[in-house]
Amino acid sequence: MIERGNRLALFLLLTPFLLWLMLLIILPHIQMFSISIHDRAVGGATVLSMENYTTFFSEPLYWRTFMRTAVMSLLATVLTLVIAFPIAFYIAKVCQGKAKSLLFVACLLPFWVSELVRSYGWMILLRESGLVSGFLQAIGVVDQPIELLYNDATIMVGLVYTSMLFMVVPLITTLDSLDNSLIEAGYDLGGSSWDVMREVVIPHAMSGIVAGCIVVFMLTLGNYLTPTLLGGKDSLWFTEQIFTQFITRFNWEQGSAFGILLLALSSLMVWGGLKLTRQSFVKTMG
Repeated sequence: MIERGNRLALFLLLTPFLLWLMLLIILPHIQMFSISIHDRAVGGATVLSMENYTTFFSEPLYWRTFMRTAVMSLLATVLTLVIAFPIAFYIAKVCQGKAKSLLFVACLLPFWVSELVRSYGWMILLRESGLVSGFLQAIGVVDQPIELLYNDATIMVGLVYTSMLFMVVPLITTLDSLDNSLIEAGYDLGGSSWDVMREVVIPHAMSGIVAGCIVVFMLTLGNYLTPTLLGGKDSLWFTEQIFTQFITRFNWEQGSAFGILLLALSSLMVWGGLKLTRQSFVKTMG
């Protein structure tokens, strides 16, 4: 009876998650794939067809935007890791007491507002009449207003800023579990700071690194607001192509095909990252 009661309790606990997974993720993606392999025929009927996928590979604008989005998302993930790791290490292993809590809250503060507000904040700072342009003129670096928006560098700044928390949190969690005596032992055995970081800290933090990279890459790859607002109409981000097909052209078949291709890319990149780092998805996600 007790075992049966435990099973029932486990089932009841998992039911909301399973319903969420089925109704909001699995079934919509199955439906989207079904739509993507149909095409409109004469008279409004739909027929099975791979034309939507053929169109993607035959149109240079589509697959070049697709590859550009993948490369820039990967670069944003790497930059986020490079910036977030020292911050996470300092918070987890150097700070103590209230300072540790305050710094962690400081990392959370920008995320108390929506992504839209954060993106508009960057636009206010970087526009031609913004604070950065005014400051550069005031110190004599430039002699006229400069436009810092609508380029790849600005998009990258926005993506890294938007994703930072999702890299810092898993890194802090993982580094917190590292025993300080292991770091001290590394120094006692004659290791340099780089040796200790490479042989002790990074291997221990690898699960947090991989988890953070997976989350940041997938969020960046599927980001729409930041590239569109900071990069303008010519940002050439693949989610903008998906939006155009669904909302502007009402071509749900082509938009669904693009969505499935983006899902396939993110899944392939995550699988490749796990293989390269010799991590498992279950271990990485705890």
